Amino acid sequence: MMSITLAHYLVLGAVLFAISIMGVFLNRKNIIVLLMSIELMLLAVNTNFVAFSYYLGDMLGQVFVFFILTVAAAESAIGLAILVILFRKSDTVSTEDLGQLKG
Repeated sequence: MMSITLAHYLVLGAVLFAISIMGVFLNRKNIIVLLMSIELMLLAVNTNFVAFSYYLGDMLGQVFVFFILTVAAAESAIGLAILVILFRKSDTVSTEDLGQLKG
């Protein structure tokens, strides 16, 4: 029977981070996909923090995860508010139309 080691969690975090980087670079036109890619990137970092915290026996990594989740929630709220304003103004969610929001 095989047990899950730290390397398994680090590979999972690296795969999630690579998928999120591809999402950012391959799709720069849709704001919703960009926000989801950034959230996936933060999830990959959180996975590494929790894995290191567990295997080192230190709770500090899990405390960092709570701070990262707080920042991610604030980022999502602000990003979605900008998205709603953009959609009301131009009926699209394309990043090319963000220049219309200048006051």
